[in-house]
Amino acid sequence: MPLIGCTTAGQIATAGPSDTGVVVAALGGSGFAVQTTVAAEASGNLREAGACVARGLFDRTDLPHKVMLLLSDGLSGDQQEIVRGAHGVLGAAVPLVGGCAGDDLKMSETFQFYDDRVLTDSVVAAGIASNAPLGVGVRHGWRRVGEPMLVTSSRSNRVYTLDDRPALDAYLEHLGVTGPTQPDQEGLARLALTHPFGMSRSNDEDQVRFIGGGDFAERSLSCIAEVPQGALVWIMEGDAQSVLEATKAACGDSLVALDGRPPLGMIAFDCIARRAVLGEGEGGIKSEIDRLATMAAGAGLAGFYTYGEIARTRGVRGFHNQTLVLLSIG
Repeated sequence: MPLIGCTTAGQIATAGPSDTGVVVAALGGSGFAVQTTVAAEASGNLREAGACVARGLFDRTDLPHKVMLLLSDGLSGDQQEIVRGAHGVLGAAVPLVGGCAGDDLKMSETFQFYDDRVLTDSVVAAGIASNAPLGVGVRHGWRRVGEPMLVTSSRSNRVYTLDDRPALDAYLEHLGVTGPTQPDQEGLARLALTHPFGMSRSNDEDQVRFIGGGDFAERSLSCIAEVPQGALVWIMEGDAQSVLEATKAACGDSLVALDGRPPLGMIAFDCIARRAVLGEGEGGIKSEIDRLATMAAGAGLAGFYTYGEIARTRGVRGFHNQTLVLLSIG
């Protein structure tokens, strides 16, 4: 039986969230087909890695509803390039969903699984085809805080200056935080969990960018996906209410696409940062999973906490940070 998977920043299942387990979703049955692919050493050419796995999606004209599920190494560079590569092969008709592997906020190394192989710096994917609808929902629940900053120097996913000042210093000052005298990647990652960047997008909610690390010598910031030079960025924040409202909206969007059919299952890609906002208590992340399980109406729920999320349903853009992506299977 084909297998894909990855390491996580926590697991999601119908019974609730966990940190030290394994979650498995089995896909199959009549009117349903899955084919898996892999692209190794992806950071050498992320766009080609996306295109490579997309070429593995089979042509099943008898199964009209299709989606490609991708699991990637979010520490390997600008993940939007993977989306661009897959979209270039599949076109607009096939949605993309998925997420980036985690390593419990160490931000050091993640692993992807393909059959009996354990890989890093790779993209693993499953092309899913069905005779029934497949629904995708994507929402984040973050809002802008304070004044915008202009990205005055950046390249790909690294931001060098904001308002012509070193990006790390400008970011910390906007938060009223004194910069550490020694490099502290884990401390910066914890701070960024609840204070991401937001970029304005026309006719859409702001696109969120997770700050995955910094260069404490050159005072730059590294994000999980591209932050273009010339863009306006805001520091974002959220609370339990805004995050749970986004959860409900994403679930509703994915279920509406099923045209009234009850879901057979639901796969969730939920950012570790949203988990940080909700907290670990009974009213925190468990309440979010309970809400998803209730809306799934008895169908199985599986997923994981990610370092970035993939949801391309229209246009070319489809890589998100600090967002919830849901795939409902009809």
